[in-house]
Amino acid sequence: MEHKAKSIRPFIGAENYEISRSFYRDLGFTESVLAHNMSYFKTGAFGFYLQDAYVKDWIDNSMIFLEVEDVERHWNELVALDLPGKYKRVKLTPIRVDYWGRECFLHDPSGILWHFGEFNK
Repeated sequence: MEHKAKSIRPFIGAENYEISRSFYRDLGFTESVLAHNMSYFKTGAFGFYLQDAYVKDWIDNSMIFLEVEDVERHWNELVALDLPGKYKRVKLTPIRVDYWGRECFLHDPSGILWHFGEFNK
């Protein structure tokens, strides 16, 4: 089967929807409100749906990988945003080198783990 995909848009939940909306705007995503309980957040051609829905097991097991061009620059920009200082439960983990490339990590206010990575060239 040949996919002629144009995008992939995961759905993620939020323990506190308004706090998560603010967090993702601060992180640099552009928000499009779709309903009182759902927004679409995008950066460039990529995005995800944020829902006003919280299932602890689902949230605790949600991870998103965002490939970036320069993980060092991205890390420095994340640090400059001081998101852990602005949002409870937000945690940054420095760049780690692995066999495939490098990545840093960010937990959102609900606990979703974001991987920001750069593959070896």
